Amino acid sequence: MLDIRGMDRPTLWRAGVLQALLVAAAALVLGAALDRSFFVHWGWLAGPGTWALCALAVARVLRLPALRVLVGAAISGVPSLITVLLGAHWAGAPLAIALFALWCGRLAAREDDPVPAVA
Repeated sequence: MLDIRGMDRPTLWRAGVLQALLVAAAALVLGAALDRSFFVHWGWLAGPGTWALCALAVARVLRLPALRVLVGAAISGVPSLITVLLGAHWAGAPLAIALFALWCGRLAAREDDPVPAVA
């Protein structure tokens, strides 16, 4: 069972919803603007690039450290990568978004913790 007591729950929810909305909006815009052949040839770059840019936007809006959010985005994106390789492109997205939200919630909780004094 997942223990979310050490998380900043508002940040968790905001990060998840915002990442989902940004990724969905980017997918709709890119899908409408570009033909299928672009994604066949460049999807390996467009997908992770879009995921990372959306994560950076989340970091900016929620005032989280960008580099740490990018690390979390990379780790949480692994389930999507696995499902893409298995031929079920969007199947991993909900899990990836949930993992990203958990990462951001934990990251925000750590950022709020006071730095322990050096003895």
